[in-house]
Amino acid sequence: MPTRQTPDVDLAGQPAAYWTGVAHEALIAYTRARQAEKGHTQPRFRLLRNLSENDLSPDGGGTLPEPREAMTSRVRPEDDLAAEAGVLVERGWLSRDAEDRLRLTEEGERARVDFARNAPAIRAALHEGIDDTDYVTTVKVLQRLIRNAGGTAS
Repeated sequence: MPTRQTPDVDLAGQPAAYWTGVAHEALIAYTRARQAEKGHTQPRFRLLRNLSENDLSPDGGGTLPEPREAMTSRVRPEDDLAAEAGVLVERGWLSRDAEDRLRLTEEGERARVDFARNAPAIRAALHEGIDDTDYVTTVKVLQRLIRNAGGTAS
């Protein structure tokens, strides 16, 4: 069944907020589904990244509020970071010390690296049929919309 193409003149008048919201939800759902196929979750991967001194953590650990704060813009309402951290502790990928600081174990670091190997395939699937030049233009347009709305585009 062919899909109806909206004429460019009509697209130009449509609200960016609608399309960025639709895109955000679709991209998150796709990414999380691909990660689930590999047996992990996006919140677990982000916890591992935020607690790894080889990735985002300057000292290789932290109490749960520290990675939660670092991930504020990426945590979804349905994400239970305490429960996800508990799973990672049970698997032996995180350890918890007497001060309740979480640290990545060697097994956790291996899992983080293994999870990261999935990212290029997810990106490739999402970018299929999109020229890098078009993608860069789109990002620049979004950054300009953000600045025009008074936000910070970094």
